[in-house]
Amino acid sequence: MPGAEESFPFGEETLVFKVKGKIFMLMGLESDPLQFNVKCDPDKAIELRDSYSNVLPGYHMNKKHWNSVVVDGTMNGKQIKQQIDHSYQLVAGSKKASGR
Repeated sequence: MPGAEESFPFGEETLVFKVKGKIFMLMGLESDPLQFNVKCDPDKAIELRDSYSNVLPGYHMNKKHWNSVVVDGTMNGKQIKQQIDHSYQLVAGSKKASGR
């Protein structure tokens, strides 16, 4: 994604993705199953949590603005990518969040 950077500011077990110096995704490299935190519009966050069992309030994050997504087969690859794209676009300042 344009301008995205990876880093490990919280230790070598948590991969952090930033754009414009702000976090849009965090992923625990040791989590099993794989899961990640993404920023989300508050209304959409609630809708996703109500619709998908693998979408939870953001672990160790502001639960109004962040979701944790567990990669357990509940969502297909396109749906997972849409979560990441939405977060990136919120943080990067894009006006609309679209899928890949």
